[in-house]
Amino acid sequence: MGTTLATGLGKGADGVVAAEKAAQQAKDKLGGGHVDLSLVYSSSKYDYQTVVDTVRAATGNAPLIGCSSSGEFTEENVEQGSVVVGLIASDDIKFATAIADGVKEDPERAVRTVANKLPLKRRDYPHLSAIFIIDGLAGVGEEMTLLASAVFNQTFGTNVKLVGGAAGDDLKFKETFVFSDDSIATDAVSVCLFASKKPLYTGVQHGHTPVSELLRATRAEGCVLHEIDGRPAWDVWKERTAKAASKIGIDVGAIEGVDIGAHLIRFELGLPDVGGQYKIRVPLGKNEDGSLNFGCAIPEGVTFRIMGGKKENQIISTRVAAEMAKENSGDREIAGAIVFDCVCRHLILGDEFYMGVDQFKDVLGDVPILGWETYGEICMEPGQFSGFHSTTSVVLIIPK
Repeated sequence: MGTTLATGLGKGADGVVAAEKAAQQAKDKLGGGHVDLSLVYSSSKYDYQTVVDTVRAATGNAPLIGCSSSGEFTEENVEQGSVVVGLIASDDIKFATAIADGVKEDPERAVRTVANKLPLKRRDYPHLSAIFIIDGLAGVGEEMTLLASAVFNQTFGTNVKLVGGAAGDDLKFKETFVFSDDSIATDAVSVCLFASKKPLYTGVQHGHTPVSELLRATRAEGCVLHEIDGRPAWDVWKERTAKAASKIGIDVGAIEGVDIGAHLIRFELGLPDVGGQYKIRVPLGKNEDGSLNFGCAIPEGVTFRIMGGKKENQIISTRVAAEMAKENSGDREIAGAIVFDCVCRHLILGDEFYMGVDQFKDVLGDVPILGWETYGEICMEPGQFSGFHSTTSVVLIIPK
């Protein structure tokens, strides 16, 4: 049989209707039979527990992983305010799920808890990968990713490839949830281990370029950036993004409420990296004192530039991520792809967001694609020293 991925997307008056539509679409494409894993991503429009319960009931209580999101798509549909479901049936991959809370207070304890819940026996399934989903507002994205890589490699005695993302909530920036089997939780991490006979393949790319000169984080604590060059961070952010924002019709002096979060995701922090590249860090909100909250720690004293993304670069970057994953796969037959895509892309592309999704389809061919929009993306291959990203597309190819 190998491996089959089938997708479905639903909208409705409530979580039952939306989840039933999505699950039934995927089941129809799968052709009936046993479901080995459900992947579920839900808009904050719906009650998450209802969505999870509905999908579990529709799939015979198959193992489940997922989270709240900020936009959903498949190879057929691009939506917001929906539920998207991916169903996998496979005799080449064994799946195991786990969940742990308390990621803000003790990230290491949470990572070790999920690692210890996962089975160690994996005879005849040598290739290990894990979908790793975290609370999108916890502010510990990089720490959790690095811990997971180290702890999983230690626990399983071999390299574990990590992919995943930070849960969203439709740009409300209030509360995000992760899903695991029957459970939903905030301030938590959800993991699904893929023990496979064949390797899985990844690609990652962002489409942002600098819009400011080099700046310095003169006061920072954990994931909170208080001052830039001795001034309140938000004041500097508005000042340095005003020109670029005005070109797309945004008056930074008039931004307030939920529009602040959208502006921060549109213009993110870039840490200079090797080869003239930038490591992107996402600001998730502004505090009353003008400090900014990030998805992971910002070291005090670090230099950076504020980054922005042109529409054409956002479309190109989705194609590059897909091409990278396809090249890594060596043109093996593809069962489908799972895409973890930053919500900033939808903000920048607007009604043209579908053009980015079309790039995945054009590169990967006529295969199922399951995608959701995140508050941060995870892609960490063995031997890498960093794996938490922002403004990127992460593509995971599952071989047939």
